[in-house]
Amino acid sequence: MKLVIVSGLSGSGKTIALHTLEDAGYFCVDNLPVGMLVDFVTSMQNNKPALYDLVAVSVDARCHAEDMAHFDYILKELRAQGVEVTTLFLTSKVEKLLTRFSETRRKHPLSRRGLPLVEAIHLERSILKPVRANADLTIDTSELNVHELRHIIRRRLVEEHKEGMAILIQSFGFKHGLPADTDFMFDVRCLPNPHWEGNLRPYTGKDQPVIDYLESFEEVQVMKQSILDFLSQWIPCFEKEGRSYMTVSIGCTGGQHRSVYLAQKICEELSKERDNVSLRHRECD
Repeated sequence: MKLVIVSGLSGSGKTIALHTLEDAGYFCVDNLPVGMLVDFVTSMQNNKPALYDLVAVSVDARCHAEDMAHFDYILKELRAQGVEVTTLFLTSKVEKLLTRFSETRRKHPLSRRGLPLVEAIHLERSILKPVRANADLTIDTSELNVHELRHIIRRRLVEEHKEGMAILIQSFGFKHGLPADTDFMFDVRCLPNPHWEGNLRPYTGKDQPVIDYLESFEEVQVMKQSILDFLSQWIPCFEKEGRSYMTVSIGCTGGQHRSVYLAQKICEELSKERDNVSLRHRECD
């Protein structure tokens, strides 16, 4: 059995994630108490039809706090039963969540305690710390629309798994905020900036004039090789620990030129030896 546990902050897209998995053939259960996970999976395993080979369950902060605190032990018990478990955690910036609740006029699950919305969000974040700490894949949906979130989930969870750990290389701009869903982050703002070349400003790191400009500097090539050497040395170590996903983020000031160029090149180089490498440009895709 393959089990996907979907969790995260209310308003961050858990329902969209569950519907995306359901459309992909998963048997989905919404808001299952964490303490019932093991018994639920055991029941599913005792039913042999292929309908239950792919199962997705969403859990939220309304679960018993003690059960949530033992989330890591529950995962170990599930894996001891031979279940392939992936935990997906969705998060978002508080201001985005406030806007979403205002637009939909829905109540926060913890608001029944009489808490203001902001306090309910912070309480939920605290309750879900054990889940986030054990998440295999974390997605920050602050800047994602519904279609983008569905695409990421299909690409990372639904599409047929290839050999090896799934690696996402993404570019971003520091002035737009740090990516929350990352394992390694590289700052390339020390490199020559095409933004200050008037004729290059309208282009991105995917365009040949910017590529030619950046490749004329030795330090750009040294930076690229340094990142590749780091990843080549340490990716196998993470794979040995059983990691299924890794996100590598490369940032420059605006996320248009230097980070885009390096993310493209590093993805190309890793793809020569690995099958499961994908690319995302957060600011210009």
